[in-house]
Amino acid sequence: MSSSTTLGSIGLALGSPAIDFHLRAVDRKTYSLKDFGDRKAVVVVFSCNHCPHVRDYEDRMVQLQRDYSGKGVTLVAINSNDDHNYPEDSFENMIHRSKDKGFNFPYLRDETQDIARKYGAICTPHVFAFDQQRTLQYKGRIDDNRRAAEVKSRDLRNALDAILVGQKPPVQETRPFGCSIKWKN
Repeated sequence: MSSSTTLGSIGLALGSPAIDFHLRAVDRKTYSLKDFGDRKAVVVVFSCNHCPHVRDYEDRMVQLQRDYSGKGVTLVAINSNDDHNYPEDSFENMIHRSKDKGFNFPYLRDETQDIARKYGAICTPHVFAFDQQRTLQYKGRIDDNRRAAEVKSRDLRNALDAILVGQKPPVQETRPFGCSIKWKN
């Protein structure tokens, strides 16, 4: 029995096409899905600067990109948080955070929060993994524990391994956990 049958599905439906975006990144370029057209898989991660859950995952996100970029995978982090009430999530602070942590993936700003709403993201981190046809194959958490040393289920890695060989991930949906997306009033 998959976790999606017991929890109720959250966000974009499995099998859905990726929702395009046109967002500015910390390198001051604007990215959209077509910029990753040659990639075998694209992982959209809703992220931010201030959430302690995200901070626990940043090194793992960098390592995921390092381990999978040569296999044709790109991680794309999107910060949709309200930066008025959460100034740590401002674009300027995103630039600093990206440099400080050595992000090796695009880190984009969703100022209007439209992309987070369209994906149905509920927290940071919340991941959506798409195959080469940009069909949603996995959504949920990166793995099962904030503490890297205590991880037992490497959900996103398992999903990517399956996607890269043209198979459905063994588990297509897990419950994401972290800080809620900080919506504007």
